[in-house]
Amino acid sequence: MPTITSAQPADKPTSLPLMRLAFRPFFLLAALFSVVSLLVWLAFWHGNILLRPYGGLIFWHQHEMLFGFAAAVVAGFLLTAVRNWTGLPSVSGGPLLALVLLWLLGRLLMAFPMALPAWVLVVVDLAFLPAVAIVMAKLVITAKRWRNLIFIPVLALLAIANLAMHLGMINGDYALVRNAAYLAVLLISLMMTVVGGRVIAMFTANRLGRPKPAPIPLLEGVTLASTVSVVLLQSAIMLGIAVPAALMGSVMLLAAFANTVRMARWGGLYSWREPLLWGLHGSYAFIPLGLVMWVLALMGLIRTELAVHALSIGGMGVMMLAMMARVSLGHTGRPIRTLPGIGVALGLMLIAAVVRSPVLALFPQITHWTYTLSIIFWCLAYAIFLAHYTLPLMQARVDGQDG
Repeated sequence: MPTITSAQPADKPTSLPLMRLAFRPFFLLAALFSVVSLLVWLAFWHGNILLRPYGGLIFWHQHEMLFGFAAAVVAGFLLTAVRNWTGLPSVSGGPLLALVLLWLLGRLLMAFPMALPAWVLVVVDLAFLPAVAIVMAKLVITAKRWRNLIFIPVLALLAIANLAMHLGMINGDYALVRNAAYLAVLLISLMMTVVGGRVIAMFTANRLGRPKPAPIPLLEGVTLASTVSVVLLQSAIMLGIAVPAALMGSVMLLAAFANTVRMARWGGLYSWREPLLWGLHGSYAFIPLGLVMWVLALMGLIRTELAVHALSIGGMGVMMLAMMARVSLGHTGRPIRTLPGIGVALGLMLIAAVVRSPVLALFPQITHWTYTLSIIFWCLAYAIFLAHYTLPLMQARVDGQDG
């Protein structure tokens, strides 16, 4: 992800430690929310109804893993990173608390609609991502750090995908719900492509004492352009525009190839002793794998949801865990190192992704077991994160700085 360091001015702490920077509450709540929501989903998969959420449990699971869990991690990361990118103070204290409460209210109403009109739930849930985008855009524009403006339209499109999911549910248009969810997954994959390209090679080179490979402008351009094109084509599909499967498949293959070549230059094979490194490389590898599996789905060979879970569990779930583990150390003034069990957690996440996606594609008869194992492994992995990081995220920096 974009460079986040702990090298900030030694400002006088001005607020409750949990509300000094966005990574603290959002990483903590996202990890906790993912465990609780997946335990509810596991119970549903085994025939127990523990919750009667807005839209039903299937819609709730799809929506909340994207716009509950992932949106919280994205917000925590971007609103923390933007301070480094711009040199300006990011949201903290009361305004940050307001953002957190807005996110929490959305999760509460989605889980317990309390017979409220649908428009109330939709308005509350939709408000979070635009609020994050506005805060970030203000800082980026004020500092004239135009390179980081790319995240603003991505956040805007993510908010539009959220709206489309709600509209699809309200109108009974389940194709719209599905295509909007697919767009959200691809948008988060685009963020991972941008962020991974900025830091994975750098983190690897710095930690292993190896030279950082110089970016190849043509390769970087093709990677970004092809991945953006996949997002734009999926946006068109969501809007009801007919996109030939051959066109989408060709662009996805190009994006998969470019991302693979790009990733191969980062020295991932040398990172096997460092879980915080191989976790990042492993998560990035699921981007081209997921895109190739999506092409197979377009050919009618496998189900699209298998490709979606390669991107969402293997890509999103693993990269977010690895980055949360890293950022939460650096920004609390602690040495960046792999804490006991974090390697196990990252390994469990990668196994969960393999089991839930490529293994299930090969052996669809074991669906029940693969669903169960992938959910349990995710919950164990994020529970390990919570065991290590709950207190540090709630306490002041050990070096006395603000943040």
